[in-house]
Amino acid sequence: MSYLLFLLSLCFIVGLVGVAANPSPHFGVAGLVLGVIGGCGGLVVLGGSFIGVVLFLIHLGGMLVVFAYSVALAADPFPKAWGSYFVLVRVMGYGVLFLFMVWVLGNVLLLGGLGVTGLDCFGLYGVRGDVGGVVSLFLAGGPILVLCGWGLMLTLFVVLELVRGWSRGGLRVP
Repeated sequence: MSYLLFLLSLCFIVGLVGVAANPSPHFGVAGLVLGVIGGCGGLVVLGGSFIGVVLFLIHLGGMLVVFAYSVALAADPFPKAWGSYFVLVRVMGYGVLFLFMVWVLGNVLLLGGLGVTGLDCFGLYGVRGDVGGVVSLFLAGGPILVLCGWGLMLTLFVVLELVRGWSRGGLRVP
């Protein structure tokens, strides 16, 4: 299980570096998807199965809207790809910065004695943390949940109308 958590953490880090290093939305969204898969998969492995799946679905919906909007407004006919020199230099810089942060935080956490634990319960009366959140969400927050869903649907229609443009598409180059 620790190997799976390590692999998902690595996917999360590579995805974040891919988003930060790539200036083009066409290729940056691949890093964003990889980062979300790694982060939500790590939550599921650590025991937060409900919150991991909900965050995955919310991030996929948000990424779809942001990606469609940014690609429609990007006027770069030849975006910088993963193999270009500019992107590789930025990936190396972010990788060195990440290794330095891991070294600093690793020393701080080793001195403090903190660790990563999951949400799994033991015994008959244990209730997992994410299941209690589901009950509270649907009992006390039902109307707010419906209102938020309506707002997200309205936002989707507004973004789709903005991207559509005036019958020529979102990219309006003379």
